[in-house]
Amino acid sequence: MPFQTSGLHHVTAIGGDPRRNADFYLRALGLRLVKTTVNFDDPGTYHLYYGDESGRPGTLLTFFPWPDAPTGRRGTGQATTTAFSVPAPSIGWWRDHLTAAGVDVGPVVERDGENVLTFSDPDGLELALVAHPQGDPRSPWDNGHVPAEHAIRGLHSVTLSVTREDATAGMLTEDLGLRLAGEEGDRFRFAAGEGGPGATVDVLVTPDAPRGLVAAGTVHHVAWRAPDEPTQAAWRDELLGRGVGVTSIMDRQYFRSIYFREPGGTLLEIATDEPGFQIDEPLLELGRALKLPPWLEPHREQIEAVLPKLDVPAENDLERA
Repeated sequence: MPFQTSGLHHVTAIGGDPRRNADFYLRALGLRLVKTTVNFDDPGTYHLYYGDESGRPGTLLTFFPWPDAPTGRRGTGQATTTAFSVPAPSIGWWRDHLTAAGVDVGPVVERDGENVLTFSDPDGLELALVAHPQGDPRSPWDNGHVPAEHAIRGLHSVTLSVTREDATAGMLTEDLGLRLAGEEGDRFRFAAGEGGPGATVDVLVTPDAPRGLVAAGTVHHVAWRAPDEPTQAAWRDELLGRGVGVTSIMDRQYFRSIYFREPGGTLLEIATDEPGFQIDEPLLELGRALKLPPWLEPHREQIEAVLPKLDVPAENDLERA
């Protein structure tokens, strides 16, 4: 395979009430809302992007929050756990912090030499905080809700649940350029490059689990990084040549995207690192205003009329943090 991803770009999930969603990710988890826009295919709902200070690839969890969305079901054919990276000494702090916020957290467990704390967001999306023993060099988003020394550094990994691993493993290694980095029971770890936080996917074999249902509280797709548009276009041609069903290149304003499914059923994306989130608002004000693509701008008044107002804390603006 001539193309290799450098790691995760973002994870996109389905949420319920957008105000509850923003409150949890901004205040309980201390992420920054780096872009407030809409689902380009359904502009009657938001598309909310949470990440670090500038929304760098590898730090992003995004949501399509539908207030009346039915509850989904975790199962095979899905990314069933989204994990964030935190400093090793901070797991205990996070357990106490989340408990105080009313979140039902599990015990801290050790897996692959890392401490893992698992919990769910208000819609039931399964999340984890992972402390990598060698640390994570990425800078945190320094805000008023989570002290910088404990703050999330970015995505750590995702877990794909499958009924069998062979075909999924083949796509991860042959089409995304990942390598098998470890195996423990029914869990297989794959890594991009040197691996570590932001460059890892676990494949969990659960043959007796039900098939997942994508709705509120589940992951819609997992995106992997491509450095630029020419690389993405060549990558798409390579995938098509290998018989993979791939979409056309789609303009997502802040990156370009192609989509395809891995054999186990999870929807994957290859997204470009460019152009980023500062193309339509300055770094200091990311996420504060509703941003629409040019083709939806003429309908702004109608779109704003149906979207609920979000309570975005002042600390989301750098100049007020």
